[in-house]
Amino acid sequence: MSQLERKSAGGPPSKAFRLDKGQAKVWGVCGGIANYFNIDATLVRIGFVAGTLIGFGSLLLVYLLIALIAD
Repeated sequence: MSQLERKSAGGPPSKAFRLDKGQAKVWGVCGGIANYFNIDATLVRIGFVAGTLIGFGSLLLVYLLIALIAD
């Protein structure tokens, strides 16, 4: 059975979240999120910047918490 057939539809990815120090601009949080959800890291970075501007900086705290807790 192939990998695609074993995955449940709509479920979370089967791999663990890790910071991606190879694609890191600051701590690798956006690169880790991009790897976990299998999307481009640039899209995650744009989302974080937009969310930070819209949320009056609240995503900076989320980014910092992820960087400190992960890995």
